[in-house]
Amino acid sequence: MRSLLIRNKKSAGLDEALGLVPQQQPRMFSCVSGFWVLLSACLLAVCSFSFLSPAWIVRSVDTEGQEPVSFGLLWHCSDNLELRSGCYAFGGLGRFNDIPSSSWQTSAVLCSGGCALLVMSCLLAIVTLFLPTSLCERRLCTLAGYMQTAAVFIMASGLLVYPFGLNSTTVKKYCENSSIYYAGDCQIGWGYMLAIVGVMLSVFLPFFAKYAPKEHTTPTPLPTIL
Repeated sequence: MRSLLIRNKKSAGLDEALGLVPQQQPRMFSCVSGFWVLLSACLLAVCSFSFLSPAWIVRSVDTEGQEPVSFGLLWHCSDNLELRSGCYAFGGLGRFNDIPSSSWQTSAVLCSGGCALLVMSCLLAIVTLFLPTSLCERRLCTLAGYMQTAAVFIMASGLLVYPFGLNSTTVKKYCENSSIYYAGDCQIGWGYMLAIVGVMLSVFLPFFAKYAPKEHTTPTPLPTIL
């Protein structure tokens, strides 16, 4: 028995000396994790830009000489020839209650909360790139995936709630005959459509987070020739 153990040790040492046994080295990067981080950063930029845009509801110039008007979550833009043209926040900064509809207030809270979750999950994804394969890395990836899942549901809820604000008196002033989920004389702008595309693509982030952790592949043992 002792001679058999000595023979196995010698054969294992010979395999290592000849390089037949591959050495496991901790990997600091993988294609899936890199793509996950890149996609998270891109979708964060898309969602943030769309939520800050003032072109969710748009009324273009028509034959009656009405000025173009656009609404966003927090902004209102007009091009009135008599008044000074430009964009301004609803009620100014710090006056959240001046947003013309409670539905838009709810949508603003939900969308901003979803963006905050995307920011934190993106930071966690970047941190995992510099961590070796460990339980901590897997837990961070799992936590980031859960945060991205919650962000998708929250932002999608905000997008569904926003059209209820078309029934408000402020919107009806510019978009005649508007009602819930009907823009009347106005139309859906590129900002709202971009937000929908960003949220739809964010659905794939939790799936990439599941396969983002770097794991060692167990090498196939070579048969020992006695």
